[in-house]
Amino acid sequence: MSRKSKSKRNGILALASSRRKMARAMAVVRKGLGRLYINGLPMEVYATNEFVRMKILEPLWLASNYISDIDIYVRVRGGGFMSQADATRMAVGRALVKYSGSDQLKELLKEYDRTILKGDPRQTEPKKYGGRSARARFQKSYR
Repeated sequence: MSRKSKSKRNGILALASSRRKMARAMAVVRKGLGRLYINGLPMEVYATNEFVRMKILEPLWLASNYISDIDIYVRVRGGGFMSQADATRMAVGRALVKYSGSDQLKELLKEYDRTILKGDPRQTEPKKYGGRSARARFQKSYR
């Protein structure tokens, strides 16, 4: 039995994952009523900050033609709330492109904001000895 037929049997239509800083997100597209769940909670309950909510919903607004009959379930862990929002946004965007198979949607998302499909690879630099942070050094005084 192929992996594809097994996932279809479980009702999974598309899978996508993403990373932002230390946050990792995975999105699953299933048949439904056009809802978004993050860590088992509806979107309205999960994101209390309005800016975070708008950021996560951007790919859904742009792909409104494709989402009327699907639910998207996202699991996100690690990082802070903003990097989790970015990882969720990217996973949702990638899952929608994979589900629809539309090059037109892919181009629309890329035109609107490239980071919906492609991640930002920057990571925090680790702290080194001899200083209080990654680059700053302890000051010396000889008097």
